Amino acid sequence: MPEALLYDRLEERAVSCRLCAHRCRIPEGRRGLCGVRENRSGTLHTLVYGKAIALNLDPIEKKPFFHFLPGTRALSVATAGCNFTCRHCQNADISQSPRENGAIPGREVSPAELVLAARREGCRTIAYTYTEPTIFFEYALDTARLAAGEGIRNVFVTNGYLTPEALETVAPVLDGANVDLKSFRDEFYREICGARLQPVLETIGKMVELGIWIEVTTLVIPGHNDSEKELGEIAGFLAGIDPAIPWHVSGFYPTYRLTDAPPTPAAALRKARQIGAAAGLRYVYTGNLPGDDGENTYCHHCKKKIVGRSGYRLGEVNIRDGKCAHCSTPAAGVW
Repeated sequence: MPEALLYDRLEERAVSCRLCAHRCRIPEGRRGLCGVRENRSGTLHTLVYGKAIALNLDPIEKKPFFHFLPGTRALSVATAGCNFTCRHCQNADISQSPRENGAIPGREVSPAELVLAARREGCRTIAYTYTEPTIFFEYALDTARLAAGEGIRNVFVTNGYLTPEALETVAPVLDGANVDLKSFRDEFYREICGARLQPVLETIGKMVELGIWIEVTTLVIPGHNDSEKELGEIAGFLAGIDPAIPWHVSGFYPTYRLTDAPPTPAAALRKARQIGAAAGLRYVYTGNLPGDDGENTYCHHCKKKIVGRSGYRLGEVNIRDGKCAHCSTPAAGVW
């Protein structure tokens, strides 16, 4: 397995990983919290390089990205592993397998083969998704560099737990990111995800600073993060960075180890959308609610529809040269 990036050697052949905000200290012969970075005789190795556990063609809207090349397809790729332990993970069978049973499944697919597949299928983007792209950083980085050279864009669907040095390393070839902002309470992050809130907030700000197009998703879980106060705090935080950040408020369905909460009512998602708009966000979307008006994009100036959607299907598009076709107001995004 290749040597990992972003780590320091310590005494007694231990290493300190600088890839994510856990900053694991890993003794010789052990793995980090992600379960896919292993210290072998004082050298940190990635165990998932080139081992794709998932490889699919997806509409970019599925990520979800609503302001990044809408109507196009992305080649989606993932490896096993994750640096979070979310109780509600919908992909736990692949994200948690290295930690829970030591298994690292996947088939060999090189970065060059990924880029070739993207070109062959007419994909304008490669999306590093399904699990956490941070933990297959070296694989994603090499692929992204090749893709950028071929004019193919790169996006992360991420929990936002990268270190600043990891983000700065990938930023030159990372065009967009959808960041899960799971809650605005550190307690939620610690109890539900096995992580902390602050590094995620810092990543969101840093991505905007670096010029990476960003959209944010919050899975609204009844009884856990759905209070008007907390949703208002999330919306206010995002609006304070940039009111043009799209915010996706998505419906929860019981899964994995979080089955004590009911599915999110449609009314709760619509209320969250209102909260976002009241906080000053220009683009707030309801997710996992096909056919809802909250899937559409409206010009923040003239209020007319500029992109219509139903599920992952695109409807009318009234954007010309990145501007509203009705009033010529610029529409934030990558068009």
